[in-house]
Amino acid sequence: MPSFKSDGVELAYDDITPLDHRDTVLLVHGFASNRYEGWRRTGWYSAFERRGSRVIALDMRGHGESGKPHDAQAYGRARLAADVIGLIDHLGVQGCTLLGYSMGAHVALNVALEAPDRLGKLICGGIGGRLLEPESPSPLAEALPAAMLAEDPETIEDPMARSFRHFADEQGEDLKALAAFLAARAAPFEAADLAGVRSSALVVAGARDELAGDPQALASALFDARAVVVPGCDHFSAIPHALTKGAVFDFQDGLLDEPEPDAWR
Repeated sequence: MPSFKSDGVELAYDDITPLDHRDTVLLVHGFASNRYEGWRRTGWYSAFERRGSRVIALDMRGHGESGKPHDAQAYGRARLAADVIGLIDHLGVQGCTLLGYSMGAHVALNVALEAPDRLGKLICGGIGGRLLEPESPSPLAEALPAAMLAEDPETIEDPMARSFRHFADEQGEDLKALAAFLAARAAPFEAADLAGVRSSALVVAGARDELAGDPQALASALFDARAVVVPGCDHFSAIPHALTKGAVFDFQDGLLDEPEPDAWR
C-alpha cells in the first residue's frame, strides 16, 4: 500500500498505471467511504482501466487506511484540499481529471479553486443546487455527528443519519474520527466564489438525490460546466450506475460540449 504524509498525517492511496495510458484521473470518495468501497467495488477502477486511464485514488484523512485524527482542527475544507494537492505533487501529476463524489466533490471544487494549474477537467458527483443554499443546518447536518457516536445505531431517529452510521460500521471506519471530521464544518460555497472555477466541469447527480438537489443549478454557477441527471437514482445508487459512468466518459471524450441537461430527466 503506497502512502505519503500530508501535514503529518499518513494518507494511503492507489496508483494503477497502464502502459501507454491515455490520461490520468484522480478519485476522491465521499464521507464514511474509502477508496475501495467508493471506487473499486463499484466498478470505477476497472472501467477506467478498460479505457486505458491511469487511476489514482486516496483514502481521505479520517477514512479507510489513512491516518485518523480525533481533533476537529485536523479537518476542514482547506486541509482536505491540501491533501489532494499534496498527492498530485507527490506523484508529479499535471493536468489530471479530478473526480469527487459527495464530500469528495466538495473537496474537488476547493482544489479547483486553490490549484487550477494542477487540473484538467473537473467532475463533481452527488452534489447540486443545495450546495448554494443559504447556511442553515439541515436535519441531517444536525443529526449526523451524534449518529457517529451513538452507542446503539438503532436509536438514531433520522433515517439518513442512521444509514450513514450503518455504512460507516460496515466499512469498519473510526467513528470518533468521522465525528471530528463533521465537527469541522465549513461555510457554504458562495456563487461568486464558484464562478472562479475555470476548469471545464461536469456536475452529475441522481434524479432522486435529495442531498444534492438539481445539478444544473450548480453547473450554472460554474464558468464552464454542464449537468447530467441520472434517472431513478438516489445519492447512493448513482455511484455504481452505468449511466453515471457513461456521463463521465462522454464528458471526458468531449461529447457533452453542447449540454442538454434535461435530456435524462
